[in-house]
Amino acid sequence: MSETKDTTIVEEQQAPVNEAPAAEQNRPAGRNDNRGRRGNQGGGQRRGDRRGGDRPAQDEFDQKIIDIARVTRVMAGGKRMRFRACVAIGDRKGRVAIGLAKGLDVTIAVNKAVNQAKKNLITVPMIDKTIPHEIEQKSDSAKILLKPAKQGRGIIAGSVIRVILELAGIHNITSKMLGSHNKVNNAKCVIKALQNLKKPVRSEKPAKAAKAEAKA
Repeated sequence: MSETKDTTIVEEQQAPVNEAPAAEQNRPAGRNDNRGRRGNQGGGQRRGDRRGGDRPAQDEFDQKIIDIARVTRVMAGGKRMRFRACVAIGDRKGRVAIGLAKGLDVTIAVNKAVNQAKKNLITVPMIDKTIPHEIEQKSDSAKILLKPAKQGRGIIAGSVIRVILELAGIHNITSKMLGSHNKVNNAKCVIKALQNLKKPVRSEKPAKAAKAEAKA
């Protein structure tokens, strides 16, 4: 009886320890074992392509900051400090606007001003890259004068007026500030002047009437 027990123990020690699980033994022969690798190799590249295609489009408006000021307001618990930003936007093709907003930070104030300006866009009538007629505009304490100029004259203006005229796409114009030099008031006055411009209507006379006037 003792010899039989010894033989049984030796056979159990020699038996293979790392046998394949039953699920792997029953797996079909043609099945691919590299499913995880294939997904990591191809999936990451496709995700990168999708991210590249979803990039936000560039904004069609150019923007310039006209004025940034720190303002305080007296409250019951003390003074509350905020920032005020005045921003002008335009596409240099006839559309322009300004926005004025406040925020706890300069970035927040600028973003709010830009969003406000996009809601108040105006279209400037132009003839040969200049305004159609002379105009004198007054807004609050600001007063400005705009005159059309010949081709190649350029923008004769300074400060805020030049910034807004460039964003509007006007290339030849003469201007003069006659009132206050406050940037915000002058910006509002320029926008009001451009908004009140009228495009002249060209009336074409018949050919017979033109000939009769020439003979007379």
